[in-house]
This record gives sequence, structure tokens and C-alpha cells, in this order.
Amino acid sequence: MKRTTQETKVTTVFNKRIEIWAAVVLIPAALVAGSCTKSTASADLPRPPEVEVFTVQQKDIPVYREWIGTLDGMVNAAIRAQVTGYLLRQEYSEGSFIRKGQLLFEIDPRPFQALVDQAQGQLAQANGQVAQAKAQLLDAQARLVSAEANQGKTQLDVDRYIPLAKQQAITQQEFDNATQNNLSARAQVEAAKAQIETAKAQIQAANAAVEAAKAALETAQVNLGFTQLTSPIDGIAGVAQIQIGNLVSMTTNEVTTVSTVDPIKVNFTVGEQEYLGFTKQDTSMKRLEFELTLADGSIYSHKGKFGFADRQVNQSTGAIQLTALFPNPGNALRPGQYGRVRAATGTIHGALLVPQPAVSELQGTYQVAVLDDANKVSVDVVEVGDRVGSMWVIRDGLKPGQRVVVEGVQKAVAGTTVTPKPFSRQTEGNTR
Repeated sequence: MKRTTQETKVTTVFNKRIEIWAAVVLIPAALVAGSCTKSTASADLPRPPEVEVFTVQQKDIPVYREWIGTLDGMVNAAIRAQVTGYLLRQEYSEGSFIRKGQLLFEIDPRPFQALVDQAQGQLAQANGQVAQAKAQLLDAQARLVSAEANQGKTQLDVDRYIPLAKQQAITQQEFDNATQNNLSARAQVEAAKAQIETAKAQIQAANAAVEAAKAALETAQVNLGFTQLTSPIDGIAGVAQIQIGNLVSMTTNEVTTVSTVDPIKVNFTVGEQEYLGFTKQDTSMKRLEFELTLADGSIYSHKGKFGFADRQVNQSTGAIQLTALFPNPGNALRPGQYGRVRAATGTIHGALLVPQPAVSELQGTYQVAVLDDANKVSVDVVEVGDRVGSMWVIRDGLKPGQRVVVEGVQKAVAGTTVTPKPFSRQTEGNTR
């Protein structure tokens, strides 16, 4: 009976130890389980999406315009043949700089030299005819003097015979002979005068022949000069389009082209409204400074200036061609190249700027996602202005200092809260 009581005590003490151990083990486990349950519940809550924001800037900015331009020579002289003949030789290096008057090609001059010699002979012959006509005039004048003298003598005879005939001191035959001799002498005078007029006409004809011969000689000499194809300007000579030995004429294409490239022209077109805007600005077009970006993306080291505007607007396109002039020392730029022409055409005072990705367009309406102080999103309608570099000018709908979403716009739903961080691409703030 004692043993049973003792065993009962031992069993009771053992059970109490088990309960204490269980409490020590189970209570922390329950705490851990509770903590895990809370963590799981916290993890189930969505975190606000992250977006990149930009603070609206306000400043005075220059307004830049950019156009696609084509480079062209200041003067492009097409060298063409003015006479028909065979090319004998080429006297220049293609692509080299040449001077005004420098020989480029020569056409076979022999046929043209023969024409010059022939024209010189015809001129000499015409001069001989003039001399002959003048001699004939002198002879006719001498004949006139002789005829007039002879007629004067016969007239005296008639005057003397008239009273004698009335007195019948001479026979009628003698009087008739004297009268006939006087009439014959008068006819000789008139004939001599006619010969003088004929000689004068021959002189005029001979002089005309001389002038014609001179003109023929000058034409022949000009054509002979055309056998030498020279450059009319200083510039860069192009590739020869016709080879030595080929027949050339006025109807064939140009033999080569020479271009003056310093300064060089850059032609670009603007719309009629944009052109009218230029003319109304305070800044004169003559004071515009142009920047040229070449095909490889590099910026040309020299600035250009406004050259001129075309005389008319193209009726089919509604655009007008403008020309900027760029210095080209070393002739590095060549006609036919393409480039982007850029110029500051005005200034916007107090402009509000946001990066272009911050603006969304929906059916002609422009919107931006704006954050308030609690990082809550609201979608506001804005009125946009010009694009300036990578920025967009906002005319209405924003205020300086407001934050707009640039990256993650699709996450910025109106009424939601987001986690903002600064816009990482700082280059977007460049207004150039």
C-alpha cells in the first residue's frame, strides 16, 4: 500500500515536469506561429508601384528649329563643248582645285584653224576690192572733169555760132555740127557722173564685204578659242564625264562641272506659315546663326549665316526654299551631302518644361500624370506648345514645382498612390 502511494507521487511529479516542458516548448512555438501569420498577412498587401518623376521647370529657353538640308556649290559651272570635234587631251586632275581660266580639255583645233586662215584670206580679198572700187571712183571723177571741160568748149562754140547763123555768116551744117557736139559732150558728163555713183556703190559693197569678212574671221577665231575648254571660276573640278577621243558637240552632256564651295550653300525648305513667323519676329533673319550636323552625327565646326530666300513659294508643296551659307576652308564639304540645319529662331520667356515621355496623347488630347504631396496620382489635361530638344513646352495645365510621372506612366492610374523616385535620365532636361 505504501509502495503504491509512493509510485503515485512519482507519477504526479513526472506529469508536472512534462507540463512545464510542454509550456516552455509550445509557447515560443505559438509566438513564432503568430508572427509568421502576421508576416504572411503583411506580405499579401500590394506595395505602391515605383515611378520616376520630374519636377516641372520654368525658365527662359531659346526656340530651336531643325531642317534637313542639302549642300550645294555657291556656283556650279557646267563645262560644255561649244563646237563639234574630238577631245584631244585632259589637262586637269579630277577633284582638284583649279583657277579661273585654267585649261581643262582641248578639242582638235585643226579644222578651226583652217577656217581662221580661210577667213583671213577672204578679208584680204575684200580689202583688195575696196581698194579697186576706190581707184574706179578716182577714174570716174577724172572722166567727169574731162567731160565737163569738153562740154564747156562745145557750149562756147554753140554760143558763138548762134549770131553767126542768124547773119548767115556760117553754113547751117556747121551750126548743126556744133550743136550736136555740145549735146554729145553733155551726155558724156552725165555718163561720167553715173560712173562716179557706180564706183561709190562698189566701194560700199566692198566695205560691206570687208565687214562680213571681219565677222567671219572673228567667228572662226572664237570657234578656235572654243577648242580650249577652260574653267570660268575658281573651284573644285569634278569627274570627267566624256573620255579622250570621243566626239563632243553642243548637244552632248557636260564634259565636267566646276563648283565654288567656299562658302558652301545649304538649301532647306520651310512651310509658308513658318516662313511668315520668321518675318514677324524681332530677330532679323540676317542675324540667324545656323549649326550644321553632318551625316555621321558630328557637328560642323563653323557656324553658318542666312543667305537668302527663294523668290516664291512652291505652289505644289506650300514650302519655300531658304539658303544658309557656311564657311568651307579646305573644301571639306562637297555638294550633294545631306545634313541637319539648326538655328535658334526665338525665345520663350517663363516656359514650363517637362520631358516628352511625360506627355501622353489620346484622341488629340494631351495628358500628364501629376503627383500631389501624398504621392497620389491625378491625370490632368494640358495644352502643349513647341518641342524643345527632348523637352516639351506646356502652355497651360501645369504649374512650376509640380511633379509629373515620366517613367512608369502606365502604372500611374488616377487615384492610386505610387512610390516616386527622381527621373534617372538627367539628359532629358537638355533643352538644346
